[in-house]
Amino acid sequence: MHQYPLWLLITVFTTYMVVMFTVSRLTSRKLTSKSFFSGDRKAPWAVVAYGMVGTVISGVTFVSVPGNVMKQNFYYMPLVFGFVVGYMVIAKVLLPLYYRMNITSIYAYLGKRFGPATHKTGSAVFLVSRVLGAAVRIFVVTLVLYTFVPKGAGWQAHSLIDVLVFAFVTFVFLAVLYLYTYKGGVKTVIWTDVLQTTFMLLAVLMTIVFICQKMDWGFADMVSAVANGKNPNVEGTCFCDLFDMRWDSATNVFKQLVAGVFISIAMTGLDQAMMQKSLACADIKSAQKNFYSSSAIQIFVNYFFLLLGALLCLYVDKIGGMEALGITKTDEIFPAVASQYMGLYAGTFFLVGLISASYPSAANALTSLTTSFCVDFLKFETREDISDDRKVILRNLVHGGFATAFFLIIVFLYVASNDAVVNLVYKLVAYTYGPLLGFFFFGILTKWKIRDGVAPYIAIIAPLMCLGINIASSQLLGFDLGFTLLIINGALTCFGMWLFRVRE
Repeated sequence: MHQYPLWLLITVFTTYMVVMFTVSRLTSRKLTSKSFFSGDRKAPWAVVAYGMVGTVISGVTFVSVPGNVMKQNFYYMPLVFGFVVGYMVIAKVLLPLYYRMNITSIYAYLGKRFGPATHKTGSAVFLVSRVLGAAVRIFVVTLVLYTFVPKGAGWQAHSLIDVLVFAFVTFVFLAVLYLYTYKGGVKTVIWTDVLQTTFMLLAVLMTIVFICQKMDWGFADMVSAVANGKNPNVEGTCFCDLFDMRWDSATNVFKQLVAGVFISIAMTGLDQAMMQKSLACADIKSAQKNFYSSSAIQIFVNYFFLLLGALLCLYVDKIGGMEALGITKTDEIFPAVASQYMGLYAGTFFLVGLISASYPSAANALTSLTTSFCVDFLKFETREDISDDRKVILRNLVHGGFATAFFLIIVFLYVASNDAVVNLVYKLVAYTYGPLLGFFFFGILTKWKIRDGVAPYIAIIAPLMCLGINIASSQLLGFDLGFTLLIINGALTCFGMWLFRVRE
């Protein structure tokens, strides 16, 4: 693999750091103790909507979605269409609920609706899923960044020096994340997301321009090539085919549409990291405008990524396939082309794009984890026995604690060097959102209370039952439930709450 110059890598990262810290300094002036969590409720909705793109599209998406076109065409788009419907539900159902209750942590709703045990269970489920999910995403990104670090002769993978250097790269990544968010919190994240989203989209655009130049295509040629490009990995289809009509497929169009609705509700509307910026808007109307406009932007941006994926597939086919790149996984296509074929400065655009795609979701995760722990467990909003200065000290300790947890998990994943471990963590994250879906919808759709103490047990048993159903479906019926597992998980949680219902 082409060795990326260390001086350029350091220059790019340092310049990026300076920009982020400048924005952080400007946005963290004249802050109160609550500004970290709420952004003073003054965030412009248009800024939040645009920056939200960078939050949703993580570094993993930046790398994986384009490569995934090789084996799944544009079958990802029906999932995105489902996201749009889910965003409408969030805007019309969840946002009015959150604003009416004037809450900072969305899990406070569970406490007011059912009791303290359900409140803490919902928050704990979020903490576990976000810590693991964010750590895996950052791990994938740092792994790609690490490939750009020049290696000496005889450098052995997973030797002591290799692990130490990887740990250092991870430490630098997380240190920057901590330092530019620890003071300004959500207010800083809102504005840095705007810059990072812009850098990310420019990187994708520059890659598309590069491929078109290499293939000697104009705009019309590019459109024709993508529209007519046959995908040899999915028989009888073109790369730009949107709808998978195979019923037994995990990417079946109807499964994708329905799953997209519930995924967006659970992983956006019921996720503190995703909702915190929207709750920083001045009022409910502004927050709703944020979601309406963000949903439209999401369609455009995701199609943009899939277009890049189709072009990458056509380019890789021209240069001899994945074998010529020396890779075996589709996730490696974009990084491999960037590092081996795009040249020094075009490769720099990829680096900037990858970093820009990574920091918004990571920054939101770290800020929201700190918010949830401080508000839901340390009770910052109601405790008067702790001074504001003491709260700032505790908040910084919590913030640093979660950053440390990210570091330890990421280094462990690298040392384990096992795809099965990474996939297991991802699956665990997917299963944890089901209980949140069930808790909130049971609260919204029914008038019943529940025996508050059973909530932790339901949150454990429902995902385990869901796992059993998935195994049985795959092994006995050969039917992949795909993303619909989230719906089943939520339904099982609702059923468990119904069993222990108490009429008011």
